[in-house]
Amino acid sequence: MAIGPGANRRERRRRVAAVGAAGAAIGSHRANKQAEEAQAQQSAAAEQAPAGEDTGSTGLSPDALKQLEQLGKLHEEGVLTDEEFEAEKAKLLVG
Repeated sequence: MAIGPGANRRERRRRVAAVGAAGAAIGSHRANKQAEEAQAQQSAAAEQAPAGEDTGSTGLSPDALKQLEQLGKLHEEGVLTDEEFEAEKAKLLVG
């Protein structure tokens, strides 16, 4: 059986593509595994914190902390300007 001159090159490319795809799958699997572990740690930490008490020494209620985190995310994403972020943050911290 006669093999053409580009057959070895094509076979090499197929192998490289297969190895690359396997590497990508492994990397994705590891990233998912790390995310699951981080989420499990956060859940465990949340279960250990007593319900109804302030978290940390900030003196803020858990709801106020959540709102502050949301404001921070909106600010990072560019939805809120610096001035809007500071004004909303001040409202939360005051009361």
